[in-house]
Formats: sequence, C-alpha cells, structure tokens
Amino acid sequence: MNAAERIRTVLAGRAPDRVPVSFWYHFPPGQVSGPPAVEAHVSHLRRYDLDFLKVMNDNGYPFAGRVESPADLRRIDEQPPEAEPFARQLELIRALRAELGADVPMTTTVFGAWATLRRLIRPPTAHRPPNLDTAEDQPSRRIFELHRQDASLLREALMQIARNLASFAEACIEAGADGIYLSVRDDWIEHLWPDQDMYEQLVEPADRVVLAGAARGWFNLLHVCGRPQRLARFADYPHVHALHWADRYAGPPIAEVKAWVRPALCGGVDNLRTLPEGTPDQCAQQVRDAIAQAAPRPILIAPGCTYDPQRVPPENLHAVVRAAREAMGDSRPRLS
Repeated sequence: MNAAERIRTVLAGRAPDRVPVSFWYHFPPGQVSGPPAVEAHVSHLRRYDLDFLKVMNDNGYPFAGRVESPADLRRIDEQPPEAEPFARQLELIRALRAELGADVPMTTTVFGAWATLRRLIRPPTAHRPPNLDTAEDQPSRRIFELHRQDASLLREALMQIARNLASFAEACIEAGADGIYLSVRDDWIEHLWPDQDMYEQLVEPADRVVLAGAARGWFNLLHVCGRPQRLARFADYPHVHALHWADRYAGPPIAEVKAWVRPALCGGVDNLRTLPEGTPDQCAQQVRDAIAQAAPRPILIAPGCTYDPQRVPPENLHAVVRAAREAMGDSRPRLS
C-alpha cells in the first residue's frame, strides 16, 4: 500500500499492511509560509517516513487589530478565502501537493471558531505544546465577559468566524488538502460555565458549520485539545473521519472509548512527558500498547498534540515510527 491507501484502509475500519504513524510540531516563524514552509514540511515528512502530513497553520486569521470590546466583535465580518493570511496557507497547500504528489495524505490545520476568537483577543507570541492545566485563562475570561455584555453579539461573531473558516476549509481542499484537522477544546468553556451545556449552545453549532465546509474531504481529523470534558459530544460529529485527543496525558484511554467512538481512532503517544523525557523503548511501548488497546479496531498512531522539537530526542521519534512499522503481519489488529 502507498500512504493514501493505508490511511483509507484504516478509515474504512480494516487492517492496513502496516500501522500508519505521524507527528508534528510548530515550525519557527521563518518557516510558516512560502518556500521555507514547504521545505520544512517536506523535510520533516521524509526524515521520519511519515504516513500522513499535518500541514501546520500559523498564518493567522484575517482581522485587523485585536478583539477587546463588543465594538470589536462587530468588526468581525465576511472574509473570502483569498484574504490574507488565508491566502498564504492556500499557497502552502498548493505547493506541498505539487511537491508530494497524490499519494501522501495531507490534512491542514484549522482552528475552530472559539480558538480563533481567543487568538484575536490575545495573539500567540510563541507556539508550544498546549498547557492542559490552564483552561481558565485571560482569553477565556474575556470571552466570558463579552458574553455577559452581549450574548447574541458574541454568538453571531462566533458564527461569522465559523462561516469564514468553512469557506476557507473548502478552499483548502480545492487547493490540494485531503481534509482539515479541526482543533476544538471544550474545557475552556466547561470551566467558565459548569453544568450549563454552553459548549452545545455556543460552540458546537460553529464546529458543525466549519466541518460542513470540509464535506468534500476524505481525511478530516477532529482534534479535541486540552482535557476533554465530554469526549462523547464529539463522537458523532459530521464529516469527521478520525478523532484525535491526548489519550495518554488527558484521557480517556483508547480502550474505554473504542466501542462507541464512531470515527477512526488517532493517538497513543504522550507528547508532553514520554516523548521528551522517556527512552526510545518507552516510546515504542506506548505505540504497541495503543495498538493493543484499540484492537480489534485499527488505529492511526500519533502523539496527543504538538511536541517541542527542542526537548524531544530524534531517536524517540524514530522509535515511534519503527514500532508502528513492526506492528504488521498476522499480529495486526483486525476487525472480526
């Protein structure tokens, strides 16, 4: 099988010739767009012989200034996919597809509407693996205050962002991506509004709008970042082909959800502790354990989120790939 055939086989619930594996990190600021970004992605893919490429997206969202008040929410308007910086990401996708050909699956990062609004409130100054223990931070509290001031305005702003992201997602697939990697996070909302189902009210409708824009994709991953409060709410999202979360560090474990998660499973490796601090043998053991937990379902092996390239030894990454490659033949997990 080539990589695309391998991924399609797993998404169909069948055992591939070998277990697919990938991992990713945020490239430096000079490698987020243009030829340097193409070179960074391709070099990473080929260095580790990965089965799919997650196209990183640190190019941002088209909005001038920052969101600080309800008046700023009113400035969130319709933006076409050709608007900068959307256009830079589309250019990157086209260039990567031209370089890699049709046989390498590519899923491109799209941050959900809530995450996008957070970035408009406080633009990231550095891109690191997420801190899973600080869900209630300044951007979250600011959104809570904006909701208190004008709930309907906040809701419409989120939906306008979602509509723009949906158009962008559709354009990404037209540009050559096989799907999107939609990043969502419910612990931000649950910490602000415990027991009020605010995720379902405020955020889930926006998530679904974005995913509808990616309906033509065949490799859409839904990444539940942070510590999932109710993973089940994401288990039957439309147009999602694989569900990805930090099963090691945040939970729940793969074995606990494999019976009811509808999309394919993606995860298995701890990006925050084992990858940077463990040995190659410990990294390989997590791969083997994830495959065993998922059985008889096949699985896409990946860390729970981005990793820090300054802390993770390359030999640990090679060990992850090697363990996935060795999990093949008659010992592979199979559906009954």
